[in-house]
Amino acid sequence: QVHLVESGGGLVQAGDSLRLSCVASGRAYHVGWFRQAPDKEREFVAGITSTGSQPFYADSVKGRFTISRDTAKNTIFLQMDSLKPEDTDIYSCAASKVAWKGNRRLYDYWGQGIQVTVSS
Repeated sequence: QVHLVESGGGLVQAGDSLRLSCVASGRAYHVGWFRQAPDKEREFVAGITSTGSQPFYADSVKGRFTISRDTAKNTIFLQMDSLKPEDTDIYSCAASKVAWKGNRRLYDYWGQGIQVTVSS
């Protein structure tokens, strides 16, 4: 069993930065960040392996977001720079035994999610 807790969300202006954290208890799995707006499908944002290697990004955030991992603390970070109003969503981290890329169906455990709001 893996328990995931996100933190670091909030309200910022366009162009600002935020850093989200995901603290994972239990075994170290691959982790992905996803986001979802009301009435929309959950969208993959970024993923990283259980050892903190091979970061992978959605095209919409490539060059602006950076995923990293502190393996000693089993904490996964999502540094979000140059934020845009269209980045406004609920962001969730998720853990997978087999994947760190886009297919959300391969993720076994999910955090509660945290709101990120970017004003124009």
